[in-house]
Amino acid sequence: MNFAALSPAQLDPFRSLSTCVVASAIETFRVRLPNTGFSDSSVRCIFPDLAPIVGYAATARIRSSNPPMEGGGYYDRTDWWNDLLTIPAPRVVVIEDVDQPAGLGAFVGEVHANILRALGCVGVVTNGAVRDLAEVQQSGFQMFAGNVSVSHAYAHVFEFGGRVTVGRMEVHPGNLIHGDRHGVQTIPIAIAAEVPQAAEKILVNRAKLTDFCRSKHFSLEQLRAEVKSIEFQHGPKRK
Repeated sequence: MNFAALSPAQLDPFRSLSTCVVASAIETFRVRLPNTGFSDSSVRCIFPDLAPIVGYAATARIRSSNPPMEGGGYYDRTDWWNDLLTIPAPRVVVIEDVDQPAGLGAFVGEVHANILRALGCVGVVTNGAVRDLAEVQQSGFQMFAGNVSVSHAYAHVFEFGGRVTVGRMEVHPGNLIHGDRHGVQTIPIAIAAEVPQAAEKILVNRAKLTDFCRSKHFSLEQLRAEVKSIEFQHGPKRK
């Protein structure tokens, strides 16, 4: 498979930008509806003190409540690692747990986190469970998950390399993923190279407005004037 990818230099700014300002920057290009492209509150950041991550999505679907129909153990289905390596690095593994409810067993813990790190992955996003938090945090591998579980139960991959939905966010293989303490989002590749510059402009405008709110010259009348003078929305409308 061929995937559009940014250069390392183009990816680097995302590691110092919050998901919030990147989300606001994406909105300015008007390439998607503002209520799409990000995970909802059912998926939370496990390690909020880690820096933002950015990478390309490698997708899989799992179950954990019942054993796989074909039998086998927790680590028997390793062919999905080959598919994972068809995605450009850095990679973010996005796993949809299809059980109802999701997250009885954790697919990613200390061992899988280190396997994924060795395969060029910087984090995992799942609506299911994770575990071994202390050990994984020490490795620097980021996790976003619906819950934490003590056991892997029958966690197993049954499908990979297709569209998944995690926390209301639809993800396709190769989608650019950005995540931090606030959550996770996709970045449309068509505008991705332009997003950091748009984000910096938003940060300048935010600072201008917040500095005024904290100044001794603050007044409601002037606040309205300041808000009107700041162009938060910019960029051409994309078709």
